[in-house]
Amino acid sequence: MVSKTKSFVFLLITIIIATQLPKFSFKHVQYDPTWVIAGFTMALLLAIAYFNIQPRPIFLVNFSCYKPDKACKCTKQTFLNSSYAAGTFTEESVLFQKKVLEKSGLGEETYLPQVLLTIPSNPCMSEARKEIETLMFGAVDELFAKTNVKAKEIGILIVNCSLFNPTPSLSAMVVNRYKLRSNIVSYNIAGMGCSAGVISVDLARDLLQVHKNSYALIVSVEGATLNWYSGNEKSMLVSNCLFRMGGSAILLSNKRSDKNRAKYQLVHTVRTHKGADDKSFTCVSQTEDPTGKIGISLSKELMVVAGDALKANITAVAPLVLPISEKVRFVVSLIAKKTFKMKTVKPYVPDFKLAFEHFCVHSGGKAVLDGVQKNLSLTEWHMEPSRMTLYRFGNTSSTSIWYELSYTEGKGRVKKGDRVWQIAFGSGFKCNSAVWRALRTVNPAQEKNPWMDEINSFPVDVPR
Repeated sequence: MVSKTKSFVFLLITIIIATQLPKFSFKHVQYDPTWVIAGFTMALLLAIAYFNIQPRPIFLVNFSCYKPDKACKCTKQTFLNSSYAAGTFTEESVLFQKKVLEKSGLGEETYLPQVLLTIPSNPCMSEARKEIETLMFGAVDELFAKTNVKAKEIGILIVNCSLFNPTPSLSAMVVNRYKLRSNIVSYNIAGMGCSAGVISVDLARDLLQVHKNSYALIVSVEGATLNWYSGNEKSMLVSNCLFRMGGSAILLSNKRSDKNRAKYQLVHTVRTHKGADDKSFTCVSQTEDPTGKIGISLSKELMVVAGDALKANITAVAPLVLPISEKVRFVVSLIAKKTFKMKTVKPYVPDFKLAFEHFCVHSGGKAVLDGVQKNLSLTEWHMEPSRMTLYRFGNTSSTSIWYELSYTEGKGRVKKGDRVWQIAFGSGFKCNSAVWRALRTVNPAQEKNPWMDEINSFPVDVPR
């Protein structure tokens, strides 16, 4: 709406100038100085209008990812011991979870809230709040320390958490904790799954186009305490095996003065929503099992749905980022397939390695990563940040793409000018992308992130 208004003003000024041009001659300038003043004024207005209709550059000043305490570490055996001790799972269900864990791609040092590891466990609202506060505030505290930005400087706040949504909201909890100003523009995004982190970035980008000289704080988090499934439906047990603790905080700015210290500039966000299709809509859902126990159900159609969503998102991203040669091949293939109904022509998969140096694919699970790697023809090096994040931290929902970028930085791979593609999948079903360009080379020796004290131990071999 704002961009349309700016465009209208620019067009109006242009029309006014155009209508006056036929009346203008240099004789007017010679005998009437007011024409000179009018000319300069119109030129100035035109320059101001042009400047104002340009989208404001969005800078990622810095970000942080929370590393839980050692007391929350959950080995596979600890997980299984807790499952046995819970007394709600059948022998078959425990063995099923063991089998899923062995093939999951998760390692021995992921994290779960202590309340779920305690025998007997007692998940409750107070423990759920404690978990979320630890994750959110830990990430935000570190971010403020990194950026030296004061809480009162934050003009926009966006918090996303899919499954835990108490009253007061999570965004209100952040406002209260840091005593943010009373005119803060705050949003609390719920129920949008593992792709909500990119949705938050997209929303922040739009808000930063409106609010001048502002900082936007994004907090992505997920809670496990009240979302632990204690029943015996196999489709609902998988989420227990994959989801783990994680929290991230991101500081975006539209202040041009921040360009010199910012790490990245946002280039594109592309959102794809397949919710109109029933299979896509129901493939990941929070529901009750036959005994009334609530959990997250993952359908057998999930990988097919994720593949379709990825293809749709790729189709939208490709024209924005690919070099001309790849665009031509892609368009020719698309025309042959769609217009001329040439069934023998295989869809051309562009080489996105020509458009990006780094890929941060949501670590939703081993099968998801395998599928993306195959569809995009990525190398093991490109997939390393995603696979190592899944191994070390598990599926941390919407925060995973930030743990992956932290890994990439920790390895010293990010150079000035590099392009980063974050791809996130989420219930609904959604596939969302964020494209960033590095504004400076990131020196790992100066970084503080959850990988730095063990980065030299990675990558590790993960059973395929």
